[in-house]
Amino acid sequence: MHTRRIGDVEVSAIGLGAMPMSIEGRPDEVRSLTTIHAALDAGVTLIDTADAYHRDADEVGHNETLIAKALASHDLGKDVLVATKGGHLRPGDGSWTLDGSPRHLKEACEASLRRLGVEAIGLYQFHRPDPRVPYDESVGAVRDLLDEGKIRMAGISNANPDQIRQANDILGGRLVSVQNQFSPAFRSSEPELRLCDQLGIAFLPWSPLGGISRARELGSAYAPFARVAEMHGVSPQRVCLAWMLAKSPVVVPIPGSSRPETVLDSIAATDLVLSAEEIAELDAV
Repeated sequence: MHTRRIGDVEVSAIGLGAMPMSIEGRPDEVRSLTTIHAALDAGVTLIDTADAYHRDADEVGHNETLIAKALASHDLGKDVLVATKGGHLRPGDGSWTLDGSPRHLKEACEASLRRLGVEAIGLYQFHRPDPRVPYDESVGAVRDLLDEGKIRMAGISNANPDQIRQANDILGGRLVSVQNQFSPAFRSSEPELRLCDQLGIAFLPWSPLGGISRARELGSAYAPFARVAEMHGVSPQRVCLAWMLAKSPVVVPIPGSSRPETVLDSIAATDLVLSAEEIAELDAV
């Protein structure tokens, strides 16, 4: 498995986005555990989750609990960096709400610690800016958690360049990751990716294949990805992840999955080498 770095931790160049295993349309627990174990067997050492990755109102942290169970039941579980997030809420009606208040973030972190069964969370990320709360107050709460040893590393998600710089300043230069949406269908995070490259901060694209419902359509919606995939005899999804990896050594995609076969296809992107001409063709999409 090829590796990259988040802060001072070496992780697999492709991580596992675990959200599909806990929200609407999720599989049964057996398949989810099998999927996570397949990822571990293939060398994945980064799993992305959040306390808001659940379906019903009374099951906050469903995904964190699932991951904790999967890691505890596998010999390689101890080698995994679990990245979780706080600041989002799901009332149970399918909607997503926000609470970036310091009090909520600190309470959410304590709850995540209990569900994950750890003394300190490997990577804790502020999930999304809350327009009702000053950004410096939200990130300040994450800084406090870092200083208190409740989390080992700090990150932010869904941030713009100014917020990245501000968060890094508030954290005293200790910002290690930015998790933003980025895919062939969503390219507006290019400035954030470039800034992370300049600062040496890991950039974790979420929904790198276009989202749960659109991942299978990538090849049909974006012809160049299908053409390059056909030339290499691989899936368009694998080409997409290889293209992202080629953009910068700070990029660590976290494609979502709920089936072992899709995990294995994603991981294989680390061995796919694209030519400069192919990368330019995909960049032009």
